[in-house]
Amino acid sequence: MANNNIDPKLKLFSLDSNRPLAESMANEMGIKLSQAKIGHFSDGEINVNIEESVRGDNVYIVQSTSNPVNDNLMELLIMIDALKRASAQTINVVIPYYGYARQDRKTHAREPITSKLVADMLQTAGIDRVVTLDLHAAQIQGFFNVPVDHLMGAPLFAGYFHDEGFGSDSVVVSPDHGGVVRARAVADSLKAPIAIIDKRRPKANVAKVMNIIGDVKGKSCLMVDDIVDTAGTLTLGAKALMDAGAKEVYACATHPVLSGPAIDRIKNSPIKKLVVTDSIQLPAEKKIDNISQISVAPLLANAITRIDKNEPVSPLFKQRFIDSKEI
Repeated sequence: MANNNIDPKLKLFSLDSNRPLAESMANEMGIKLSQAKIGHFSDGEINVNIEESVRGDNVYIVQSTSNPVNDNLMELLIMIDALKRASAQTINVVIPYYGYARQDRKTHAREPITSKLVADMLQTAGIDRVVTLDLHAAQIQGFFNVPVDHLMGAPLFAGYFHDEGFGSDSVVVSPDHGGVVRARAVADSLKAPIAIIDKRRPKANVAKVMNIIGDVKGKSCLMVDDIVDTAGTLTLGAKALMDAGAKEVYACATHPVLSGPAIDRIKNSPIKKLVVTDSIQLPAEKKIDNISQISVAPLLANAITRIDKNEPVSPLFKQRFIDSKEI
């Protein structure tokens, strides 16, 4: 049923990466997903057909640029071009998981900064705004010359683990120095102390734990990260925490990339439960017993509604807890 409080010129489209999330967002907003058909030619080229008028509309496209990242990115670019040529008033991309975000700077000679390249491609295609969630590096917002609404998963995780009994007698752990701000946001909400795992990464997707900064002995530990890819960082960190005397280890990560050996590593790790969001759609084979998924649909739907009404998004950051739905 349509929500009379929603601007009739607002339209929400889903591409192929995460349609269940888009459908949940539409339900939260009280609207129906607008119709578009994504097809492929025999040689693999992507074809987009928008099946309703968008002339003068404020359009939001939901698409995570997750695996297969290049196909999903190309789908998004083609959809933006189609909407621009169909005379949409504004084109707003909702990218719950922003692929290539880890290539945000040069760490070696002759490296690309691919997250900036992706930003340039999206802007060249014709976007007016980006809504995203827990970028790997906050400075990626500066790669865009259009407004970026960068939402945070910390209140969702804080609410979930508060309900699980985590509080001042627990410890929130950052798996590396770069994630301290993210972990502190959860720790502040739970009124819990923080610890840091000092590690060295000799090469991509390989982490070596060196030291734990903080007291974790006899404590329930909650490791907080933005991306769980091969799960090397989380599982090595969990083992180091148990070796340091932790009572138990939980973990949360916004984006469940879960590539390569991730599932086997998590199954065989001391992590009692890994909580992730639905920013990336999980296939059935990755839905194992000690992985729980909570939905970001209410958060994203709330943000879109506020943006469309020219209301501030900042209240979404100030709430101690935001209700999360386990899916």
